[in-house]
Amino acid sequence: MKATETDPNAELQENAEQHKSLTNVLVKSEHVETLVKESAEELSTVNADIKQELAHQGSLPGVENALQKSKAVEDKVQEASDKLSDVNQALKGEVKKRHVLEGKLAAVKEQGDVDRHAAFHDVLTGLPNRALFYDRLGHGFEQAKRHGWALAVMFFDVDDFKIVNDTYGHLAGDKVLQGIAGRLKKNTRGEDTVSRYGGDEFVILINEVREETNISLIAEKILKETQAPCNIRIRGLTISLSIKASIGISIYPKDGSTAGTLVESADKAMYVAKENKTRYSFAL
Repeated sequence: MKATETDPNAELQENAEQHKSLTNVLVKSEHVETLVKESAEELSTVNADIKQELAHQGSLPGVENALQKSKAVEDKVQEASDKLSDVNQALKGEVKKRHVLEGKLAAVKEQGDVDRHAAFHDVLTGLPNRALFYDRLGHGFEQAKRHGWALAVMFFDVDDFKIVNDTYGHLAGDKVLQGIAGRLKKNTRGEDTVSRYGGDEFVILINEVREETNISLIAEKILKETQAPCNIRIRGLTISLSIKASIGISIYPKDGSTAGTLVESADKAMYVAKENKTRYSFAL
């Protein structure tokens, strides 16, 4: 199944449109009901006036016949008014039911969005997790093949992260990872993907690579920003840390044509950078 962050709820949208349409029908029907009621009242008044006039002037067969017909029309209009009122009450009930259903569907959709986000994002940092990263990498391959450009994978690993946990505790370590996640996102483009791969490891997908030298500049910028003092507050104390990291870089298609080989190549290059203390290294 293809990972995705969006899942439009067609049923909810359709229900909302039906609710709006039904509400419009009810408004128009209630307006007609008002007109019919007013017509029944006016017709009743006219008939009452004619009846009173006949009482004063005596029997007028033609007028009496017309009055009987008019009274029959009055009764029919009143009956129509009563039935229309019943119909509108039923419509109101249906509108209310649809409103409740719409609310339930919205709640289901919201919960579904939460569940989907949790399934494809890291709980601690909020970054895309490994599953979503590989999905986006696969999409990146498709775009690269279609447009004839390259893409890069950076494997980012914090140096001596265990010392942070051992010295200041895991809460401090979590705060450091959250801070790093924010800096990595800040120093990459919106069309790129920063993912927490696991532990103190992150992977970064750089799309539409034109020149390899641009990747070097991005790596240097990330490492510089990461090493800037990181102030974290633990149990009322502020601790200032300077975090160092190593980056391994692989380029598609020269360093691998599959997601697995490309990430593995970047991982190996990261260990080369760590061992040689060069801060970053390209896959060989």
